[in-house]
Parts: sequence; structure tokens; C-alpha cells
Amino acid sequence: MLSAPFRQNLPRRIFWSVATAASCLLVIPHFSGYFFEIGKRWLYILLLSCSLAGALTPFIMWVATRLDIVDVPGGRKIHRRSTPLLGGLAIILAFNASLFANMILDHQMLVVLAGGIVVAIVSVIDDWRDIPARWKLLVQLLVVAVMIREGILLDLFPNETAWGFALDSLLTVLWVVGITNSMNFIDGMDGLAAGVAAIISLFLGIVAYQTEQPTMGWIAIAMLGSCMGFLPYNFNMKRDAGIFLGDTGSTFVGFVLAAIAVKGEWAVTDNEIVSFSAPVLIFWVLIFDMTYITVERIMTGKVRSFREWIDYVGKDHLHHRLYELLKDKRKVVFFIYILSATLGISAIALRNARTIDSILLVGQAFLITGIISIIEYSGRRHH
Repeated sequence: MLSAPFRQNLPRRIFWSVATAASCLLVIPHFSGYFFEIGKRWLYILLLSCSLAGALTPFIMWVATRLDIVDVPGGRKIHRRSTPLLGGLAIILAFNASLFANMILDHQMLVVLAGGIVVAIVSVIDDWRDIPARWKLLVQLLVVAVMIREGILLDLFPNETAWGFALDSLLTVLWVVGITNSMNFIDGMDGLAAGVAAIISLFLGIVAYQTEQPTMGWIAIAMLGSCMGFLPYNFNMKRDAGIFLGDTGSTFVGFVLAAIAVKGEWAVTDNEIVSFSAPVLIFWVLIFDMTYITVERIMTGKVRSFREWIDYVGKDHLHHRLYELLKDKRKVVFFIYILSATLGISAIALRNARTIDSILLVGQAFLITGIISIIEYSGRRHH
């Protein structure tokens, strides 16, 4: 039942064996009760989600191969052989199972999970049979509309006024849809999207702990563990990925993480600007990539309408540009990991920050990515 790339890789086989054994142990009530008794519920959620994802991924690899749901090299693709898609299903199953097993879902979080699953189902169909980008965008907009109707929206303007609610709703749509698609766009190299998602989840979990939001922290930790359990099959220093995250995983992970950021309160003080600055810094790599390619494509005339912008695909994303400079995919992935972690650390400093502090840290993020853009531009001119 296991695919050829999996059978040929001994470390992956060992990891799968350990993950499967750990999954079987962790579902026993005695073990879960022990972690709760010692006050380490977060560790139990991390181990459970990681082991479940690690145990499920080889099975998903086999299913995707049998159904011929594979990514074939060519065009803007930079991998060398056909690779199974649907890896995101392992993350989805592990993430949801770990949350339901710990009974930490309120009504709004159930709405988020349901929305994420709807987005993922559309992406499964897209991985199998291509769907026009505008239809996928329409589904995402409808799902976010349901979120807003259930009270899950940003709180930056006075909600008691019509204009305040309208602006908060618009920003919520831009945030969730933007992050969802940016996570999908950055999924262009082995381990990149899953690793960035893990880093984002880690820092959301840390800031949730700082701001005394245990439930939000547990949800972020569940996503962290799910991505960590998937990564050994998706990222290897010596071999190509055995399976890709696929649109299924990247859109689900992006949607859920974006919704968590909207749902949470990310500052100890009642300052909405400071609270929103924390997720902005944590998600900065995704925001920067989406903003850069949009501006660059419009300024260079690559897209001239909203329809063209939705449908356009190209090798101009952050990882593509860095690859032109570094000529090594793994160096590019680690570079983006470090960049994401560096900006995430800035978010930790916002716990008791003033408005000016948050503005300065966001300004620092602009400067860091500005330096990277200058280096990229100079490197491309010399090539």
C-alpha cells in the first residue's frame, strides 16, 4: 500500500513507524489524562497532531498515486518528477482529530473549520480536475461572508456604526482571502508552505499564551503539530519531496490560520492597532509576497484587469526570485524560514506595546523586506 518513494526512504519509514505507534498510544485515555494532570495539555495536542499527520501521510501518498492525482513537471513547476498531491488531507485530518479529541471547539471555531473544509473540498476537486480561479475565489468569498455573519471579523473600527462594520468586514475579506491564496502561492518548493505555516502557528501559539488565550494557543499548536508531522515527507535535504501539500492543504492551512488571527485578541492592552500588528508581523512573508507580485504585475503590464490578475500564474513569487539569486532550493526555503521567524519574534515584543511601538516594528518589517527586494533586483540585473 505504500508508494515507491516512501518505501525507498528509510528515515521516512522509521518516522512513519514511530508516528503510528505514538498515535495508538496517545488515543488511550490514560495517556491523555496524564498530560492534563501535569498541566501539559498543549504538549499532548502537539504530539497527537504530529503523530497523526506522520501516520496518515503515507496512506494519502498511496491514494493520490492510485487516483493519479499527481503534479507533473513543466511550465512554472520546478520539481523534476511526478509527485502525489493531496498531502494537505493528512494535515486536515490530523488537525481536526486533535481538536475534537480535546473538545476545545466553540461555535465560532466550528464555523471556521467548516469553512476551511469547504475551501479544501473545492481544492481537492481542483487538484484532480482544474477549476477556474474565479470560481475558487467565489467560494472563498462566500465562506468568509458566513464567518462575518457569525461574528468572526476584525475589530478595528466602531462596530456600532454602519461604516465601521463595513470597513471591518472589507478588511476581514481582504485578510482571509489574501492569506488563503498567498499560502497557496508560496507552495512552490519542497517544505516551503508547510514550514512557513508551522512557523506562523508557533508564533500565534506563543502570542496566544502571552495574551492568556489558551484555546487559541491549543488550536495554533494543533496546526503546528500537523505541519511538523507532514514535513518529513515533504522536505528532505537529499531527496525530492515524496508528496506535495497541494491546493487542498495550502488553502485549508492558510484559511484556518487567517481566521484564527481574526478571531483572537493579540495584545494585553485594549489597543486594536497593537492587537492587529502582531498577526501582521507573523504573516508578513505572505503579505509581502502577495503585495509585491500584485504591484509588480500591474506596473509591468502583465495584468490589466481583475480577471487577468486572478488567472495569471508566473515564476515571480518570493521563492522564485530568491532561487534566481541563490541557485539552491533548500537555501531558499531556509532563507524564508529565517525571515518568517525573525518577523515572528518581533510580534512577541508587542505584548505590552504602545501604538508607536507597533508602528515602528511594522516599519522595521518594511525595511527588512525592502532590503531583500533591492538585493533581488540587483541580482536579476547582473544575470
